[in-house]
Amino acid sequence: MDGSEQRFEITIHAGIAEIPEDEWDACACPEAETGRPFDPFSTHRFFSALEKSGSACRETGWTPLHLAARCDGALAAILPLYAKPHSHGEYIFDFGWADAFQRAGGRYYPKLQASVPFTPVTGRRFLCCPGYEQDGIRMLAAAARRLAQNHNLSSLHVTFCSEPEAVTGAGLGFLHRIGEQFHWQNRGYAAFDEFLSELSSRKRKNIRAERRRAAGFGGTIEYLTGTEILPRHWDAFWEFYQDTGSRKWGIPYLTRSFFDHLHQNMRDDILLIMGERGGRCIAGALNFIGRDALFGRYWGCVEHHSCLHFEICYYRAIEFAIANGLQRVEAGAQGPHKLARGYMPQTVHSLHWIENPGFRRAVLDYLNEERREISGEINKLTEAGPFRHTGSRTN
Repeated sequence: MDGSEQRFEITIHAGIAEIPEDEWDACACPEAETGRPFDPFSTHRFFSALEKSGSACRETGWTPLHLAARCDGALAAILPLYAKPHSHGEYIFDFGWADAFQRAGGRYYPKLQASVPFTPVTGRRFLCCPGYEQDGIRMLAAAARRLAQNHNLSSLHVTFCSEPEAVTGAGLGFLHRIGEQFHWQNRGYAAFDEFLSELSSRKRKNIRAERRRAAGFGGTIEYLTGTEILPRHWDAFWEFYQDTGSRKWGIPYLTRSFFDHLHQNMRDDILLIMGERGGRCIAGALNFIGRDALFGRYWGCVEHHSCLHFEICYYRAIEFAIANGLQRVEAGAQGPHKLARGYMPQTVHSLHWIENPGFRRAVLDYLNEERREISGEINKLTEAGPFRHTGSRTN
């Protein structure tokens, strides 16, 4: 695109509702014109579910300040952006940074966060229409930094961005941070047993034993998507989510209304894997379906049964991916325990702009050390992976 800065107009929007769905999605997922989006999380309907349900709003510490760049009046690029008085629901942890800066007399909060709230899934964060990628990122990054400076905010964070965005952002002066997740990769398997055949004997036997133990819970497991998902399934899943959320975070991030919005507008993007026993749903996992990947998001239960978590969250997700020709399963944040179940370490990326020069240098030193540690850990975990020929399974 042979664009110029003078042709761009940047506007700030206090909510997803201020930007028409067709214009947003033309930037966020232009590929959806010919099928599914690469991931559903950047779509207008997902952000709408978060904001309209009261899950991501000023009251919960996610004040929308979405940036839109228009070129000759047409929407060319969007940066989903929030002002935040805390660091909850981000999964790229900067609590230590906040504590250090505040101990030194600084004010870390509020800060700016460019992300999909409560969603540790890699995707484009600078949502640019085709042809505007370079100009769009440059304009939006500069506008977000000006916004932070004009309001005396300490920092701007772009989390779970794509690797190309991380490279571009580093060239624009952002600090580049890497992290780690565990993803399962489909190597063209025709069936789950073909995947198992590539594991070491010990890991293969362990998975089969876990699946046998899970099968002993005394019920059935269903795959539900689209119109197969009924209101009663969301009632059950809300129970599961509250149990998991209260144990992990103290207060669940998402409201009950969020799941109603999913039911109304996103059922075709969703796979629920539900375990039922005695006519009652007792465990389940919420997954989102992308063009190439299945994204595991939440798990919960009201009865605890041996290995049922592994079966519903990991093994059934793999089976669905194989049956539907998906290239990978992303099972959420953290979890080295996934390694033994065929999920290998992958690098994730984020960008950070720090206003204070001294604090910026301290964070840069921390990130350089962290990068060495994470790179070393990924190499060790890859070598210790469950595959018989691990070296060929690293990409």
